[in-house]
Amino acid sequence: MLDPITDMFRTMHVNAFGLHRLEATAPWGVRQENQNNEKVTISAKEKTPTESAHFAMLSRGNCWLSVEGISEPIPLTGGDCFLLAPGTSIVLRDSPRTRPRWTFREIGAGANGNVAQCGGGGAPTTIVCGSLSFDRGGLKPITQFLPNFILIKADQARTLALHTTMQALSSEMAEQAPGSGVVAGRLAEVLFIQILRAYIASEPERNRGWLRAVFDPQIGTALTAFHNRVGAPWTVESLSEAAGVSRSAFAVRFKELLGQTPLEYVTEWRMQKAMHLLEQRDKKLIDVARSVGYESDAAFSKAFKRVVGANTGEYLKRGLESRDRSR
Repeated sequence: MLDPITDMFRTMHVNAFGLHRLEATAPWGVRQENQNNEKVTISAKEKTPTESAHFAMLSRGNCWLSVEGISEPIPLTGGDCFLLAPGTSIVLRDSPRTRPRWTFREIGAGANGNVAQCGGGGAPTTIVCGSLSFDRGGLKPITQFLPNFILIKADQARTLALHTTMQALSSEMAEQAPGSGVVAGRLAEVLFIQILRAYIASEPERNRGWLRAVFDPQIGTALTAFHNRVGAPWTVESLSEAAGVSRSAFAVRFKELLGQTPLEYVTEWRMQKAMHLLEQRDKKLIDVARSVGYESDAAFSKAFKRVVGANTGEYLKRGLESRDRSR
């Protein structure tokens, strides 16, 4: 049976950018402002996507992390990693007393390839970091389903594979062998999934939003039923029957956890699946429509434009133009 988390990983497109290795020596301090004010891309030539999460892992040394909204700085050691949702400001530094003198953007301007350096020549710290985009037109991005901040400590369960991936990513960025950029990008996408898996496994009771809904006994059962048969004629009534609760109680609980009605969620996810199918370019429009629960391509096209903000042709053209600009 297909669970909602696996379906999300299969359907959402994750693109890595701004991958770099920061070699810092004490004293040092780097800040990342809210991404509305500060572009975090390590290369000045790269463009920051509109929706992105940011990740980092210490591969050597120690440092302190200050996160907007968290009162006390967090000590990090080798193997610790974290994931940030868009719009979250942070400061990384060798000591809570060190004033951050640089931004990630400033350091990136003087980077040598994928390696950036800063600091005063003291104790060394190496941090592998980058960003992950989830740009999906007018739909609610995956980052809205995630916590603002996920911290995975090196000694938590199920982190061996994560550390192996991060070390491989660090090596790819250091060697700069042919094709290393492509390999590094794929490894970063795998790393994102592994961070989420480690977070879900270690703190299921503290999950919020979509992740909390997935693990909710009633709502999670309904989500699993829907993700297994996206094209079925779902209604609030049939979803509540799958959950085993009354229609009214189901609707209230669903809105409380996910911030939208059951049918809004159904429609948005159907459009996510439709975009994934359209980009494969090997299916007729009517086949895509029926795969996501519409009997006619006209009804599907109307819903697609209403939710995505563009018709199917415009959406595909926009995707091609975006890929051409990134080359």
